[in-house]
Amino acid sequence: MESFQRKDVVGVAMSGDVSQFLSGNFAPISMECEARHLPVQGELPRALRGTLYRNGPNPQFPPDPTRHHWFLGDGMIHAFEIGDGRCTYRNRWVRTPKWQAEDAAGRALEGAFDPRDDGGVANTNIVWHAGRLLALEEAHLPIELDPRSLATRGAQRFGDALGGPFTARPKTDPKTGELVFFAYSADGPFSPRMRYGIIDGTGRVTRFEFFDAPYCSMVHDFAVTEHHVLFPVLPLTGSLDRARTSGLPFVWEPALGGHIGVVRRDQGVSSLRWFRAESCYVFHVLNAWEEDGKLFADVMQYDAPPLFPRADGGPPAKAPARLVRWSVDLAGNTDAIVRTPLDDLPGEFPRIDDRVAGLKNRFGAIAASTSAEDRGNAIAWFDFARGSRALFVLPKGDATSEPVFVPRAPDAAEGDGWLFAVVWRGEERRSDLIVLDAQGIERGPVAIVQLAHRVPFGFHGNFVTAEAMS
Repeated sequence: MESFQRKDVVGVAMSGDVSQFLSGNFAPISMECEARHLPVQGELPRALRGTLYRNGPNPQFPPDPTRHHWFLGDGMIHAFEIGDGRCTYRNRWVRTPKWQAEDAAGRALEGAFDPRDDGGVANTNIVWHAGRLLALEEAHLPIELDPRSLATRGAQRFGDALGGPFTARPKTDPKTGELVFFAYSADGPFSPRMRYGIIDGTGRVTRFEFFDAPYCSMVHDFAVTEHHVLFPVLPLTGSLDRARTSGLPFVWEPALGGHIGVVRRDQGVSSLRWFRAESCYVFHVLNAWEEDGKLFADVMQYDAPPLFPRADGGPPAKAPARLVRWSVDLAGNTDAIVRTPLDDLPGEFPRIDDRVAGLKNRFGAIAASTSAEDRGNAIAWFDFARGSRALFVLPKGDATSEPVFVPRAPDAAEGDGWLFAVVWRGEERRSDLIVLDAQGIERGPVAIVQLAHRVPFGFHGNFVTAEAMS
């Protein structure tokens, strides 16, 4: 039933102006293709070998425009393979059971998003773990893909140890190689039960546990430190009864307050503690770490969530997310978290140098907006040690995807490397891959890889080195 959660929740909750998700660079593209030796302005780093993978929704057939939402499109993977200063591009749909049923019918099928299927739409993230390339969304199992051809291999259960929903935002521990994951609504649509687990570097599931949250919350992301896991249960709440009676399954209920669950990784859910938080919402976490008996998490915080209505049926909030630091005092006399604003620049899709994930980081990046009219028109690079921020602003009408950091070399210092981003060229109605030197993004791209077509707006991506795939 997890698919009911994804389809009807978002489709009904966003039943206002849905045409925006079928127009502009939200609109799907209709082809799978491969392009070798793409034109490059500037010079790609010649020492760099690997592939930038990006995932995002791209409906195979025109959906019902009265019910469609960005979150519902079939997953399409875009791969930029880089080596010897050249770049090859290919894209493929993830062939989930839904995609296959619609492909056979030659049209969009109402109800093809079957809760019993493995894979859902697999449209949110793509990660590399234990020698496998995995397309992810938060209501179904991972879907494994061939890393070179992007052919779909099928749902990955890791030795039949997994079943049910799996987060689109797992975290890889750079020290242990473990993949830490979770899921919400683990007992079915809108249930308060959550799942927590770990997959080691060989692909063996070493922890798989359940716990009950204070209420059902849409928990898109979480935070992992060296020894702890933080689960933000915030009052964007789900209700099966409400879904059936009012058509508003997920709504904003700030009176419930927020709750942060903290678990020790070596003890599991038996160590679960709940801390109080003022009502807010977070889609994405930049990073988290621990220091002097406290846990810290830098998050993109909304005062109220966009995209979803209030409990009284009022419209979604329009205030943007900004970078805020949460702190949890594990040994203190209070169970309340402390929130400290770090920057007032609106933005989303935060990323760090993943080699310091779960440890105290110095640097971070976000897709930023310099005004309400120019959303996602910039990339910001933060130096938290200096308290400084650099900014690269795109030309008018252009917009960036999530910036992905790639180190200059495996042993390079934190933050010494490049930021990769796929950008939409609004005037030309096509996309480019840009490469910025992270230590001087304000100077502009060191390389621009030019595409002849669009890469529709998507969600998350990652760079996998050729060495890792060998």
